[in-house]
Amino acid sequence: MRISIDSKAKVKIGNLSRGGKARTLDATKANDHDDHWDAILVPFGILDVLAGQLSIYFGQSAETTDFIVDCLEAWWREHHDNYPQIEGLEINLDGGSAVRSNRTQFIKRMVEFVQMTRLSVHLIYYPPYHSKYNPIERCWAALEQYWNGTILNSIDTAVQWASNMTWNGLKPLVHLIEGTYEKNITVPSDELEAYKQQWLCSEALPKWDIKIVPN
Repeated sequence: MRISIDSKAKVKIGNLSRGGKARTLDATKANDHDDHWDAILVPFGILDVLAGQLSIYFGQSAETTDFIVDCLEAWWREHHDNYPQIEGLEINLDGGSAVRSNRTQFIKRMVEFVQMTRLSVHLIYYPPYHSKYNPIERCWAALEQYWNGTILNSIDTAVQWASNMTWNGLKPLVHLIEGTYEKNITVPSDELEAYKQQWLCSEALPKWDIKIVPN
């Protein structure tokens, strides 16, 4: 099964002018400057490329490895009954800082994901400046077009707007993630060795083509 994953630029929540145009008779009132906001949402998406089903997770902390893999685990728990025949995932992603192929916490968490699900995982990275070819980027463009000009003055408003957009004729499954995520977690080299036994890098493209198999 092929999925495409990526995060989107953080969304500031407040009475902020976001550009764009609202289709209303009267001009919508918003603050001229975004030097103050009430909250920030961290969007992360998972797209089932073949079926076209999009899942969006809004974090309220930071875009970290743990946030991303927690979302991936939550997505699999929600959907695995729909894919009883699936034995592996092909994941398209870019080389963002939280999911780099040499980030120790990402190696650890993805190996643990494979052990938990018993799926084989094939990570296929887009090289720098090519992430626009990642299928989920088109979903983010559709969301930006859909809520263009909307004042996202509360978390509920942002979640509701995201829930009502459509991609491939389907509404996305939107989730709000609670909790705080710590940044800059690393795994000691002696502990990492056990995980790297299942982190199988391609000889031709070791940074961009990685397979993880259950032991």
